[in-house]
Amino acid sequence: MELRKGSIIPDQPEADQTLNETVDTTEAVTETPVENESKTVTKESLLQSLSDIAELEAENIAADKVALIKQQFYMIHNEEIKAAKEAFVGAGNAPEAFVAQADPDEEKLKEILNAIKAKKGQLRERQEAEQQRNYERKLEIIKELDIVSNDTDNVNRHYPKVKELQTEFKSMGEVPPQHAAAVWKAYQEAVERFYDQWKVNKELRDYDFKKNLSEKQLLVDEAQKLVEEKDVITAFKRLQELHEKWREIGPVAKELREEIWSQFKDASAVINKRYQAFFEERKNRERENEMAKTALCERLEALDLNAPASFAAWDDMTKQILQAQEDWKKLGFASKKANNALFARFRAICDDFFARKAAFFKQMKDTHAENLAKKTALCEQAEALKDSTDWKQTTDKLIALQKEWKTIGTVAKKHSDAIWNRFLAACDYFFEQKKKNASGTRKTEQSNLAIKQDIIAQLKALNSADDKTPRNEAIKQLHELRNKWQNTGHVPFKEKDKLHETYRVVVGELFDKLDIHENKAKISSFESSINEMEGDENKLYRERERLLRAYENRRNELHTYENNLGFFNSRSKNGDSMLREMQRKMQRIKEDLSQLEKKIEIIDSKLS
Repeated sequence: MELRKGSIIPDQPEADQTLNETVDTTEAVTETPVENESKTVTKESLLQSLSDIAELEAENIAADKVALIKQQFYMIHNEEIKAAKEAFVGAGNAPEAFVAQADPDEEKLKEILNAIKAKKGQLRERQEAEQQRNYERKLEIIKELDIVSNDTDNVNRHYPKVKELQTEFKSMGEVPPQHAAAVWKAYQEAVERFYDQWKVNKELRDYDFKKNLSEKQLLVDEAQKLVEEKDVITAFKRLQELHEKWREIGPVAKELREEIWSQFKDASAVINKRYQAFFEERKNRERENEMAKTALCERLEALDLNAPASFAAWDDMTKQILQAQEDWKKLGFASKKANNALFARFRAICDDFFARKAAFFKQMKDTHAENLAKKTALCEQAEALKDSTDWKQTTDKLIALQKEWKTIGTVAKKHSDAIWNRFLAACDYFFEQKKKNASGTRKTEQSNLAIKQDIIAQLKALNSADDKTPRNEAIKQLHELRNKWQNTGHVPFKEKDKLHETYRVVVGELFDKLDIHENKAKISSFESSINEMEGDENKLYRERERLLRAYENRRNELHTYENNLGFFNSRSKNGDSMLREMQRKMQRIKEDLSQLEKKIEIIDSKLS
């Protein structure tokens, strides 16, 4: 297919799109083409296909098919709007006066899509309700297992009941994802506690352990064979199935548990590493394509579309645009998230250029006076901002003014240098003042660094084996140094993590050395305040509700950090710093949760 001037073929070779087509719709149009160009596709046939899908059960509705039909519909819909607009303008009307007529087919499309969405929502609600019921029942099973485990005198008699509970637990469906790991861990611990207590019928127990060991060994063997599987995706999916089976199998002899699990875990780690490497490689390719496409966009965005003032200049810039389009066609996909946005960005640049070129060839009007007025206004705004000390906000505003300046066309030559120098002088003055201020900030940070290094040196001296300071005096000095640390300002960013880690370690050692238990002191103080409320149940209940709300909030924070940590991938010093900071926050939250649990237990003891 030959590429005409002002057009571009998107990443998919089947698509018949051009960059200089205007898409007048709020719906996203991607680069994905119609599946089969040889088959005539109409809005009516697409609506019928979508209606057929809407009649299916929610479990059988494929989201990708629905998305494809929607995309194809809007490609036709946008072409109709474009044709109508061209006809409107061809009739002598102003383009900006064109208003697209309402499309009944589009309304029908939205109705069907809403119906499909409602079906999917109902399915999701049913699944979530079923998961919640499973979760509640599994908690009951775990509680029953705990009860029989504690009845050590009759543990042998409870064996059939435990087997029934295990069978019921394994036969039940999924629980909410956020509870899955915790429920499974609690179940495993409850079962293992029972078997650890079960000493009477050792022969039967050993047989069960042996059978479970045999089954788990088979899973280990299968996992080790998967290491050689060439299809990484198949190996990973099969591994997930093996893990599900592993969970369904009961415990093995206590002395073999760690060994058999280590074998299974090691094989799993190899497969998971290959799986991660596979996606990392694909992600790297997509990142390279994204960078290349971004560079193409930036290359065109760097062109001053207001600059050409002659036919030769416009022809020269046209060659640059067409070359960029050829370069674009040679590139593969970027990430799904970025690809459509980059294509829209690139297409917008090309559309803008060819629209400007068409306007230039039709009409050459002198806009220098208007451009001078716009640039004068920007100069006035920059001059009004140049003495500001709100460095961040003013920097953003001046950068925005500079970007806006680039979008304004040329002015008369006699004004060009003067207006530019005026604007540049205002910007340069502000950034020079900002630079001087930043220099002062760095000096302050260096001073704070010296203070904190001195604090650490004093702490280390207090912690040394040669130090003979009495305990009470040492504790006093420790608290004074900690207060001084807290009251000292920021240090240079690159020193922050290393300095904080050194401080944390030496303070922890001093806490151990001086036998300081802050948490115990806090709990003791809380218990004293609760004792004062004893007899007033209303106050106790209100305090308990407050603690429960605080507990739930902190637990939600912990879940958020744990989820984010699963997707976190550090590749730089800054990334490592962020990871360590996140881990520190998670540890603090866990400590808070432990204290909150103890406080709630104290109140419960007063209410019982």
